[in-house]
Amino acid sequence: MFVQEEKIFAGKVLRLHICASDGAEWLEEATEDTSVEKLKERCLKHCAHGSLEDPKSITHHKLIHAASERVLSDARTILEENIQDQDVLLLIKKRAPSPLPKMAEVSAEEKKKQDQKAPDKEAILRATANLPSYNMDRAAVQTNMRDFQTELRKILVSLIEVAQKLLALNPDAVELFKKANAMLDEDEDERVDEAALRQLTEMGFPENRATKALQLNHMSVPQAMEWLIEHAEDPTIDTPLPGQAPSGAEGATAAAPEAAAGAGTADEEARDELTEIFKKIRRKREFRADARAVISLMEMGFDEKEVIDALRVNNNQQNAACEWLLGDRKPSPEELDKGIDPDSPLFQAILDNPVVQLGLTNPKTLLAFEDMLENPLNSTQWMNDPETGPVMLQISRIFQTLNRT
Repeated sequence: MFVQEEKIFAGKVLRLHICASDGAEWLEEATEDTSVEKLKERCLKHCAHGSLEDPKSITHHKLIHAASERVLSDARTILEENIQDQDVLLLIKKRAPSPLPKMAEVSAEEKKKQDQKAPDKEAILRATANLPSYNMDRAAVQTNMRDFQTELRKILVSLIEVAQKLLALNPDAVELFKKANAMLDEDEDERVDEAALRQLTEMGFPENRATKALQLNHMSVPQAMEWLIEHAEDPTIDTPLPGQAPSGAEGATAAAPEAAAGAGTADEEARDELTEIFKKIRRKREFRADARAVISLMEMGFDEKEVIDALRVNNNQQNAACEWLLGDRKPSPEELDKGIDPDSPLFQAILDNPVVQLGLTNPKTLLAFEDMLENPLNSTQWMNDPETGPVMLQISRIFQTLNRT
């Protein structure tokens, strides 16, 4: 009688498909009120052929409902887990948790991070305080390319003076340079790629941040977006880039020379106007330091002004600028405005070249010289220009020829 009551009050019997991780499959019968833990134990006994060698084996395995991808709770029953007849259950061994790092390992990792941190200026000075000093000629160890860049700057300074004198004799010089000045005004407004800026602003980035990111990443949208995400919490993200001045101040300084021009006789007016246009062109072609290089060098502890001087001396090359800052700082920024010796064989050979002579009468050549003087990275652009390229090619050839001899 007792057995019959047990059968009457027992839950519904379910036939469940069990799949083990080793590929074994079988049917397991269980009532609805069977706990998941009990069912798991029976499944493990089936796999172990009736015995469990390790009592912890139950806690190291789990049952997963295949259809819903749910991990079944050991404390609940089959009914509570909403398991139906003919459902498929997966018997999976739990992944062993990774061991916690020891305190010694954590300390070693922190020490490694500290060791990889770049030293500041004071640390560099302390580390090199006892090293002997050598009066070596730094110019002698520079590469030929560096020598050419240094000499090219001197050549450009002298050629600009010659070109200004030649062009001043042209009756149409004032009109030509007014047009050139207008071209520079248009160029000032095209510093940021509008399409790239629009892509970033449509993503939700503020326009001033997007502009800064594009300027730091050479107008590359993916790199600018990565920079914006990386520096989203940076408190200095809205700080203007080093070397940038408010537009109002620039306009004020631009207006001052204009007010001073115009005094004198009728013959001097055209010359004065041409001089003022030359000043405008020089001012608009001021040296623009690479913003990313400025930030990197300032993070090493150098002052912004000396960083900009270093980049100006070294043609915006960050590694060379760093060497200049840590070395004897030769040549000085003041020496950059000195031209080449007018009686030197190099300068005479350049002036005697007919291609150079013809190019010096072209206003575009003067603009190219001014641009390369203050922005050496633009040299490639002018080398590929059909009007200024032949002039630059002849200067380079003459220098290389005399340098070898």
